[in-house]
Amino acid sequence: MDLSKIVAIGGKPGLFQIIGQGKNSVLVTSLLDGSRFAAFSHQKMSSLEEISIYTSGEDRPLKEVFKNIMLVMGAELDFDPKKISNNELLQKFEMAVPDFSRESVYSSDMRKVFSWFQLLSQKSLLDFSEEAKSSDELSEEANNA
Repeated sequence: MDLSKIVAIGGKPGLFQIIGQGKNSVLVTSLLDGSRFAAFSHQKMSSLEEISIYTSGEDRPLKEVFKNIMLVMGAELDFDPKKISNNELLQKFEMAVPDFSRESVYSSDMRKVFSWFQLLSQKSLLDFSEEAKSSDELSEEANNA
């Protein structure tokens, strides 16, 4: 799963997929409605590959958080992250990331993570099979050594 081509743009709802690059801009497609536009360098863009969640130990990459959500809750969430109460949201997030930092991770961050997971899952952009294959290859190499 390559999250480097998926970005969040400050001030714009949803996620965007990078489809091209211009001189001073990046051409993106909205994953919500499919609209295309140029995002300029003055807009705050964050690649999902670079985002991580604060934990009591080392920060956990968003990719790992998505993988945990998939393992614990499945590909389809049984709740709406925008309508769930903060207490329920906290319980659900704790299931996926038990060691998250309660002081640094806010309920708005949790809602965003679940909303992003739901959107990427609906668009079939979450694929953990390549990671499973690479870890199988690593263990096979270790056995052969």
